[in-house]
Parts: sequence; C-alpha cells; structure tokens
Amino acid sequence: MTGLGQENAVGADHVRLLSLVDVFEPLSWEEIEKINWQNLNTKVGAGEVFYTPMDLSETLFVLQSGRVRIYRALPEGRELTLAVFESGTVFGEMALTGQRLRASYAQAMEESEISAMCRADVERLVLDKPAVGLQLVHLLSERLASYEARMEGLGLKEVPARLAGLILELVETQGIRTSDGYKIPTRYTHQHLGTMIGANREAVTRAFARLRDGGAVEVRRRYIHAADLETLKKVAEGVIPGQ
Repeated sequence: MTGLGQENAVGADHVRLLSLVDVFEPLSWEEIEKINWQNLNTKVGAGEVFYTPMDLSETLFVLQSGRVRIYRALPEGRELTLAVFESGTVFGEMALTGQRLRASYAQAMEESEISAMCRADVERLVLDKPAVGLQLVHLLSERLASYEARMEGLGLKEVPARLAGLILELVETQGIRTSDGYKIPTRYTHQHLGTMIGANREAVTRAFARLRDGGAVEVRRRYIHAADLETLKKVAEGVIPGQ
C-alpha cells in the first residue's frame, strides 16, 4: 500500500474531522482522541491510487475529507466504478466489518485526508464502543442494498434507465436542494458516469441527451442538475420520455 504514512499525535483538527465521520457519531470528542491509532492522518493527492489488488493487509480507511473512487480494471483497458465515497465515511478490506476491496483499486478523485485502522484497532473499538459496531452494521446494510440494485441494473436495464437510477442515487447521497430541483455538487464527466453504470462514454452521452430532452436533467457549469425527479424515477423504471 502506498501513500499512507504515520504521524505521532492526533491534532485538534484531526479529531474534528473524525467527529464528522458517520460511524464515529456515537463517540465524544474525548473518546475519539483516545483511539489508539496505528496509522494516522495522511494526505493523498488527486488521482493517486493508494490501494491495489496487491495489497493484502486488512485495513479500514477513514475518509475525513475529499472523495475516493473504488474501481475494478476490466479487459481492454476499461474500468468499472463500484463506489464513490464522499468525506465522512469509512471503507476498506476487513472481514470483521464485511468490507471488501478484493481485486479493486482505491483512487483519490481529489486531494483527500485519510486515516487507516488495522484489524486490532477496529476490534478494540467495537468491543469498547458497541454503538460504533451498530453504526457499521447500518452503514454496510445500506451500501449492500445500493450495490445490489446497481449490479442488477447492469444486467437488466438499458443505459438511459441505468443513468437515471445513478443520478437519483447521487441526488439522494449528495444532492443540494435548489430553487428548481437538486444540484449534484461533484463534477462527473460522461466517462466517469459510464464507469459507474457499465457503459461507454458515447452511450452515456446519448442517454444524457434523452434525459435532458425529456426535461429530467440539465448541466450548468459542468454540474448535473436534476430538474424533474418524477421523470427520472420513471426512466429508471424503464419508461423513456417521448415513447
């Protein structure tokens, strides 16, 4: 594993960022400060791959700030994005928590701050603070449901339906309410979207045009705006505007 170092102490800013992480919500500031971290806060540069299939150690990564993409390499140089994680959550490879990165890569999509916990750290934390374990269970259950829905769509749905479903997912997880709908605050290229729904860039471009023509989405300053959630839901179910 590359790009992850060690620091000697947990600073106040580090503890503040950790307090915003979903699974640590039940802990007080003092409890977070007392966690026996083995690998502490590290900055990872935009585009840096910091986990590969060659990394066999069990590690739970804590994403304090930034954005990380988990993907698999496919034949002919293609990629399949399995998940995109925003700041304030955890991910990694650990049998104890049901986290899996096997055969996958982890890449920072922008400069990110990441901490790492070994299995012993996680076991000790869950035993000392069962509420953290419950938070992990809820988090993983939600991710599993989302992952299964997306994988099912890859085999059964056309590209416009897959794209509409993905945009609805992004609205739910990232969306910012505006006067005329929702804005997705992360810039996604058609290439990025294609890796997330198992389609090439050209197919995504055509599907996006259909959604735009149907009044479901707009692009302003390279940000996706969901203007009509009801139309997106219908398309995600297989009803194509104009047909």
